[in-house]
Amino acid sequence: MKLPRSLQARVLVLALASMLAVWLAAAAFTWREAQGELDELLDGHLAQAAALLIVRQVDEIEEPEDDERIDAPALHRYAPKVAFQVWRKGELVARSANAPDAPMAGIQRGFTTAKIAGERWRVFAAQGRERRMQVYVGEELDSRESILEGLLRGLIAPMLVALPVLALLLWWAVRQGLLPLRRIGRAIAEREPRALQPIAHDAAGNSLPSEISPLVTALNDLFARIASLLESERRFTADAAHELRTPIAAIRAQAQVAQGAGSDDAARAQALAATLAGCDRATRLVEQLLTLARLESTDSGPRETVDLAAIAREVLAELAPAAMARGQSLELEAEGTWPVRGNATLLAVLLRNLADNALRYGGDGVRVVVTLAREAGGVVLRVEDSGAGLSDEQRSHLGERFFRVLGTAAPGSGLGWSIVRRIAAVHGAQVETARSGALGGLAVQVRFPA
Repeated sequence: MKLPRSLQARVLVLALASMLAVWLAAAAFTWREAQGELDELLDGHLAQAAALLIVRQVDEIEEPEDDERIDAPALHRYAPKVAFQVWRKGELVARSANAPDAPMAGIQRGFTTAKIAGERWRVFAAQGRERRMQVYVGEELDSRESILEGLLRGLIAPMLVALPVLALLLWWAVRQGLLPLRRIGRAIAEREPRALQPIAHDAAGNSLPSEISPLVTALNDLFARIASLLESERRFTADAAHELRTPIAAIRAQAQVAQGAGSDDAARAQALAATLAGCDRATRLVEQLLTLARLESTDSGPRETVDLAAIAREVLAELAPAAMARGQSLELEAEGTWPVRGNATLLAVLLRNLADNALRYGGDGVRVVVTLAREAGGVVLRVEDSGAGLSDEQRSHLGERFFRVLGTAAPGSGLGWSIVRRIAAVHGAQVETARSGALGGLAVQVRFPA
């Protein structure tokens, strides 16, 4: 059976079908039970009637004269449906008007079903004490069926009338029960596209049904996540536009200087070099913005086991040439393999940002040491440098977008720390900062769960 698409119609159809099936099963059971009880009752009446006939015949009927026979008159409209015979010494001495001349059954005791004048009869046979008297009492089976039909007609007819009334009441009850759901639907349909405030719990009525409460809670959680995402995108767009304005203005200014340099080759070369540096800064800023945007649009956690030491060796190998050109040193202290659950690409971005920040802001000749250790069953990634380090207040602002320490000459946008913290959150890791006890600069620790 194909159910309708409407929830109200579906509940109504299922409820009515179930009710009708139960009603039909109950009617069939009642029919069978009533038929059995009726047969038992009427068989008992036949036996009782036979016993009365035997007693009366013993007391009242004397030896019959030749051809003398008593024919009982029909005194009731149902009399033709019941018949009896009294036989004495093989002679029919009494009978009902509709009883045949021959014995009604071929048995002497008990119940049987016989065919008399083309009709089926239920016959009870009994004998007197001296076995000279034989009594037959019978009832036409059609009368039993008529009684049973009349009885069940009185039971079924009211139910047939009540069924439409029950269907109407059930429709009203289902409609009233689904009213809070329709109210929530109207409340959502009437909302403005930008309206993301939670649905009030009285939107579905004074009391929110327990079946609808999880739906409203889930919708409110969805609205909250969408609002947070939209707010993040708005803030990201505003911050990115503000931050990109500076390198673009610098590039334009240097291009104008190069254009107005005339025959001064040195000034032109210096302006072009500054222009290239501004392009590099803008490129790095755009790459960081795109990386941060991708991270904020995903909530997927680690799904594979990767070797953090192999990732660290690959990342530091990429940064080593530029570091050596500035007289800086990169060291890795990680023996063997260090498996962690995570995404290799994201972990490489995290480590690259930490090492690059240490090299960029540590200055020429800085020493950067990357260490892998195991604490409390988990892996700890530690990046330390020998630079000037940061104060407690400055460290508290790390991770805020576009935050940079004042007086820093190295170019940057402050997005690297936001990327680091976001990748750590995706992996369930904790980021901690402190002053390096061994090198004196900044120490960053990323603790991965066991």
